[in-house]
Amino acid sequence: METFENIVGTLNDLVWSTPSFFPFMVAVLLSFGIFITLRLGFVQIRYFKHGILTVMGKFDHSDAIGDVNHFQALTTALSATVGIGNIAGVAIAIHYGGPGALFWMWVTAFFGMAVKYTECTLAVKYRIQNSDGSVSGGPMYYIERGLGEQWKWLAVFFAAMAVICSFLTGNAVQANTVADTMKATFLIPGWITGLATASVVGFVIVGGIKRIGRVTASLMPVMAIIYVLGALIILLLNVEKVLPAFGTIIEYAFTPKAGAFGIGSGLFLTTLVWGIKRGLFSNEAGQGSAPIAHGAAKTKEPVREGVVALLEPFIDTLVVCTMTGLVIVSTGVWEQKHPTVFTTNALEASFEIDDESTILTISNGVPVNGDILRNDYSYGEFYTDIEREELFSGQIVVLEDRSVTIQTLTGENLGELQTSIVENGAPLTALAFEKGLSPLFAGGKYIVTICVILFGVSTAISWSYYGDRSIQYLAGDSSIIYYKIVYLVMHFLGAILALETVWAIGDIALGLMTFPNIIALFALSGVVAKATKTYFDSYKANQGSE
Repeated sequence: METFENIVGTLNDLVWSTPSFFPFMVAVLLSFGIFITLRLGFVQIRYFKHGILTVMGKFDHSDAIGDVNHFQALTTALSATVGIGNIAGVAIAIHYGGPGALFWMWVTAFFGMAVKYTECTLAVKYRIQNSDGSVSGGPMYYIERGLGEQWKWLAVFFAAMAVICSFLTGNAVQANTVADTMKATFLIPGWITGLATASVVGFVIVGGIKRIGRVTASLMPVMAIIYVLGALIILLLNVEKVLPAFGTIIEYAFTPKAGAFGIGSGLFLTTLVWGIKRGLFSNEAGQGSAPIAHGAAKTKEPVREGVVALLEPFIDTLVVCTMTGLVIVSTGVWEQKHPTVFTTNALEASFEIDDESTILTISNGVPVNGDILRNDYSYGEFYTDIEREELFSGQIVVLEDRSVTIQTLTGENLGELQTSIVENGAPLTALAFEKGLSPLFAGGKYIVTICVILFGVSTAISWSYYGDRSIQYLAGDSSIIYYKIVYLVMHFLGAILALETVWAIGDIALGLMTFPNIIALFALSGVVAKATKTYFDSYKANQGSE
């Protein structure tokens, strides 16, 4: 098992973190974003208004083929992206790359808007109509139909990776996050949460894209309003800190001050890479998932769905992620150590012991022959009591399964120690909301908790459709029902099992589905450029210049 985990870890690093100073995947996605922005003449600026008008229904045609309207296609795609990545991803970027990482998330989102426009325009242009009148679109179709039959193997590879990713990252991992949140906050066992969320997901996905579209169109705005409203209240309560927070973000973007990985190294690239990486994870531009949702839109013009899609990175990263980042920076929680409990099941901790033994000696609360880290930060002093008055002296013995025993100098075994740590991910965002809303009421963290639950479920719903269309492409209509059954089983298992390796496998599949998509986008960029010019020349001739 350990060997398998090592192989998975190596592959994950190879896909997402090689070379370490500027990962190839990051370079490819960013480079294509810059390229397509220039080739399309900054489409994300010129036609932003057109996208808003399209979402509002100005160009709807009742006789257009498709399964969902523009707004439903947008909310379905956003339901898969606006989620845990916004809550946890921004916090991760700031933790490792410092506040300046948020600036580079903005840069990534700007170029990502042009990428989303390109892939979703192609999704509609090369989609197919099924025998039942429904439609199917996405990278597998524009790879095969746009590049030619000789490239079908690449389309098959994309679809296979999309199916794997839908089972894991888009589903099981989301269920696991929701279950962990419910257990930590409300002490609800994982199997109960798994049954409940699997039932909700099952009820929605059994109705296909039309029901998914209706649900996401209702759920997505509610989720966004709850989260953004909470963030806005915090920023209003700390209005005097908002401009300084922006200043800190800009300053740290260009100065050698980073987070955990920047300490002692002062690498500008640390901030840059973490910002770009989390920006890409947040809005999924270039990964090929969103085109599957947009391929179902009711429209006669591919470009119209493209301008709708370019709104996604703006909403996801430039609005929601910015709110998260400003709350974290303005409240100051990102650089503070916060109380936590160190238990004998310390799977999140890593140990650096000087003599390479398994025994770490603690004297008056401080390690003397090494260190204990979590998320690359050292724990604070260790105490034996909740009041944090009695410093711990003794030893921590690391066992083979990564659990530990905690022993006092007298040989007494303890179940836990009180300590502190610089938080990361969703817990850091929860702390920021708790501190930011404390002048009004206690329990601001529950806003984050509720959003984690809603976002996790909505992501699983949206990703079910991505896998649905991908398995249809691979194995035909008859395979869809079996896919949905396995999908719900994986959702339940995700809620009750540890998923560190599963998450890594999902990330590998997510990265591997990106490569064929980018190849197709680059090869078909001329098609998009021509379609864009033709559409807007016609629009201006008939409607007048905007």
